[in-house]
Amino acid sequence: MDLVSIITPSYKSERFIAECIESVLAQTYVNWEIIIVDDCSPDNSNEIVQKYIERDDRIKLLKLEKNSGAAVARNRAIEEAKGRFIAFLDADDLWVKEKLEKQIAFMLQNKIAFSFSEYVKIDENSQVISDVIDRPSKVDYKKMLKSNYIPCLSVIYDTQTLGKVYMPLILKRQDYALWLKLLKKTEYAYCLNEPLAKYRFYSGSLSSNKFVAAMYVWKLYTEIEKLNFFKASYYFLNYIVISFIKYKK
Repeated sequence: MDLVSIITPSYKSERFIAECIESVLAQTYVNWEIIIVDDCSPDNSNEIVQKYIERDDRIKLLKLEKNSGAAVARNRAIEEAKGRFIAFLDADDLWVKEKLEKQIAFMLQNKIAFSFSEYVKIDENSQVISDVIDRPSKVDYKKMLKSNYIPCLSVIYDTQTLGKVYMPLILKRQDYALWLKLLKKTEYAYCLNEPLAKYRFYSGSLSSNKFVAAMYVWKLYTEIEKLNFFKASYYFLNYIVISFIKYKK
């Protein structure tokens, strides 16, 4: 059973971090480590994590010296990771208990290096507030430029095939940028078409500001992917239209 390293940045997460950790402890796949990186959080989240560390040595806590953002926090955890597989789970999100078991089996049986899954949305009280969010069965680099089809909380990639791949250091959409990097190393990311994760959506979440997020997508196209103005404009228009369609559903 291969080790899975779970990457979890933590900032002002005291409200949800315990439930997040509990969803990892409940996994039917037991060979994992969760690396929680404190981004100089001013609340009591570290004290909560420490209590779990005393219960289970698969839980690890790293602390950044200054507030640096999610990309730096995640990259620090990836550096520390010892697992063949890298998985991502933010401190306010949850997994269903069979998530790792089913997704690792899916990857091994089909020789997949980069995978993701469907998910549902939950509110601040962990109540489901959406139907299953369908994802395409597979995506390549060009399709991903049109929209970020891959939810961060569902991703697993195989370092044995792809090596350790790190997030570009941009303030937002760094996960999107990483998926594009991975898709330059493997042709497709494949979806396990089953809702294995629960994405928490609420007014204070970083991803709730769609306009700011869109501006960072333009920055991603032009500064990270180095697309010329015309290509960037083409993909950005696709991104806006697809985002509008998804928002209207």
